[in-house]
Amino acid sequence: MSTVLTSTKATTYKFYIKGEWRESKSSQTIDIYSPYSHEVVGKVQAITREEVDEAIHFAHEAQKVWKDISLQERAKYLYAWANELVDMQEEIAEIIMKEVGKSRSDAQKEVIRTAEFIRYTVEEALHMHGESMRGDSFPGGAASKLAIVQRVPLGVVLAVAPFNYPVNLAAAKVAPALMTGNAVIFKPATQGSISGVKMIEALDKSGLPKGLISLVTGRGSIIGDYLVEHDGINMISFTGGTNTGVHLATKAKMIPLVLELGGKDPGIVCDDADLKEAAVQIISGAFSYSGQRCTAIKRVLVHENVADELVKILKAEVEKLSVGSPEHESTIVPLIDKASADFVEGLIDDAIQKGATVVTGNKRERNLIYPTLLDHVTGNMDVAWEEPFGPVVPIIRVKSDEEAIQVANKSEFGLQASIFTKDINRAFAIANKIETGSVQINGRTERGPDHFPFIGVKKSGMGAQGIRKSLESMTREKVTVLNIQ
Repeated sequence: MSTVLTSTKATTYKFYIKGEWRESKSSQTIDIYSPYSHEVVGKVQAITREEVDEAIHFAHEAQKVWKDISLQERAKYLYAWANELVDMQEEIAEIIMKEVGKSRSDAQKEVIRTAEFIRYTVEEALHMHGESMRGDSFPGGAASKLAIVQRVPLGVVLAVAPFNYPVNLAAAKVAPALMTGNAVIFKPATQGSISGVKMIEALDKSGLPKGLISLVTGRGSIIGDYLVEHDGINMISFTGGTNTGVHLATKAKMIPLVLELGGKDPGIVCDDADLKEAAVQIISGAFSYSGQRCTAIKRVLVHENVADELVKILKAEVEKLSVGSPEHESTIVPLIDKASADFVEGLIDDAIQKGATVVTGNKRERNLIYPTLLDHVTGNMDVAWEEPFGPVVPIIRVKSDEEAIQVANKSEFGLQASIFTKDINRAFAIANKIETGSVQINGRTERGPDHFPFIGVKKSGMGAQGIRKSLESMTREKVTVLNIQ
């Protein structure tokens, strides 16, 4: 069955349930606007709670069979999915570009990276083994007892993905869940839903048994909390904004939860750093995809002795960045929507009013914010603490490593940090005191490689991701004790 309904205005996409593409009984759809053309690029279904119930019911029925299928058999479907994504890479990249405003080349890289992620997930799962434990290895234990420890699936996983990596971060939840024997209810970000449809279209072509995966789209007010609180959901994996994540955590009760939330990742530049290399990493880390990354460098804490020189280098590099449409492969592209641009502009205005210096930027065209560098940012400015999710970088001057650590740790976020120094001992001394899930030494903050653990602390998240960590989080240990006579 086709994924779309023909329309003279914009394509209307169906939702996916029990291996079928359907129109919602609500007869309602949601318009998806391009962030740069401002045109409706498609419509997705606004499904009902009854349809959510149906999807979860089918998921449980399918999972009862799927959990008993061998790893090798599951692997065949996932390998086929990866191959279909590669075959559809240009079509999917075009949709990603139009829907979320990412350059076509970056969108295509995302699809290829996703296929590689799926294949690695399969291989990692195939090499995860259980363990056995002898009873007499503990003092007073009986040699007649042998514990067999294995990992078993949780049931039905709710996978909620963000707009900025609508295929990669969705598959990063779906692939581990399926490979470990779970069924999945996939809820894409509204702005990102069409990309999600295309990703599931590729999975459907693999011949995956019906009911194991459902793609649900709709209004958060109708199905958002309903999904999270549903008795049929056994685990939630969410990537998105901190406020939404905190709300979700209060709604989800007594089920495993993995949250990947926001960040305020600092780039700490010591007075002995290679400033040119630090600047290259900061620019790449802060401004790629207009800073719409949870791991973007969102503030620079630089030693006052080298601050003037670093700012000079950064200014020159920022002004080289291409600005405009993703169709022209621009680095700085329009933000996902007007509200996001309004928020970033408000942070810049607040900083200027409180004494910050505009080094370069502070220009806006609709929801396109030009790359902006702010110097002499102080702790009373919102931009020092708020996550902008846009192309603005505040420079905060510090007098010592200790002050940099203090400012870095004062944030409510704790995702990643970068440290730039030529002294490896100094780097580790700082890294050991930074309250983040990861620390990069002489490199930009970033998610990958995808098999590394990816961890957020404080309001940056809960639980761990990364391929092996995701496989573990979507299973539980089960112990069977053999009593030998």
